[in-house]
Amino acid sequence: MTFDLTHGDEYFGRLGPFEADLGWWSSVDGVVARATELAGVPVLVTRLVDGQSDDPGHGGRVRYHAEALQRPTALEPRPLDGETAALLAPAARRAAWATPEGLGAALAWAQTRLAAMGRPAAAARQIRTWNLSALFRLPTATGTDAWLKTTSPRFNALEGEVIALLGAVDPSLVPTVLAADPAHGRLLLDHIPGEDCWSPSTETVADVLPRFVAAQAALAERPAALAGLRDRTPAALHAQLVALLDRLPAETELTAEERDRLREFAAGLPALLEQLAGCGLPQTLLHGDFHPGNWRTNDGSPVVVDYADACLGHPALDGLRPRAYLTPEARRHHAEVWTAAWRRHVPGSDPQRALELAEPLYHVSYALRYQEFLDHIEPSERPYHEGDPAAELRAALACGRRAG
Repeated sequence: MTFDLTHGDEYFGRLGPFEADLGWWSSVDGVVARATELAGVPVLVTRLVDGQSDDPGHGGRVRYHAEALQRPTALEPRPLDGETAALLAPAARRAAWATPEGLGAALAWAQTRLAAMGRPAAAARQIRTWNLSALFRLPTATGTDAWLKTTSPRFNALEGEVIALLGAVDPSLVPTVLAADPAHGRLLLDHIPGEDCWSPSTETVADVLPRFVAAQAALAERPAALAGLRDRTPAALHAQLVALLDRLPAETELTAEERDRLREFAAGLPALLEQLAGCGLPQTLLHGDFHPGNWRTNDGSPVVVDYADACLGHPALDGLRPRAYLTPEARRHHAEVWTAAWRRHVPGSDPQRALELAEPLYHVSYALRYQEFLDHIEPSERPYHEGDPAAELRAALACGRRAG
């Protein structure tokens, strides 16, 4: 990989190539460390400039823009060639944290807030940056680290407000918010010790699911409190799918046959939604990305993190999300725990049937969410998500084939 190094208005060339084991292109911790060595001064990655790989988002040849936090003394500034100038030029829909100015403003905000709490922070460690968010770990003088997360309010939930909603019914479910700046999508969180639960034990599943379902059931009784959430209810998803189909084929590579089948699917969706409503589960706050990697546990009960996708919707969509990360046996256990929890809170409901009926709607919801990403990000970031809406729409059609 390579990186174009700037400091303010000065350009210091394209450094590299070098190798880094980064997994996702967005996981830039190792890139920052290597780039700092090559630059001779501390640097932070602002954004992905270009990525070429057979598996978009992973491996291959990657080019970043990095901003030096101090003027490099061992390097000479040089003029920008036309191609590089175009790549580094301002772009529509660029994330605020993907510019040197926005990056500096976010870190200054976090450090100011921590200092006011009596927890002055050392230099931030950059963990992730991409079109959806940026994540920094800040060691503090108290010995307890803090985390800065930035997202775009244009197409993401206001996480501080969502955490407050859930925390009002079960404080143990959510991280501790130290400060929030909703207008700029900034959130400062206390560190949560432990590990992300990518391969959760049966004990972890049996702990986190009933607690989260209980919170969702409680919030369903407070519709006024949920009024500010993005609307991803079944009826809204249907309307949004129809609107997306009107944009095809420009937005995806779906074939004419697939587009025709999707219109038939959309026409029949109201009947499915009526059956889903008949299962008796309430519309409530959804996490929106409720996979076990967003559960974090140590010795105590798991904490659920990352609420950027939170919305108002049908709880079966959260109930279906962990499947892709679980073995078949673990999926069965997860479904049993989830359905039992909802039966306790809504006697007479049929959560198992809701999971079955909601599967095509689940894929529709993710097709719409991925398209929302593409609608709000700059061109260089599109490789992360291109093809995802079509893949999810095809999965929705496959559900129909299996049902037939």
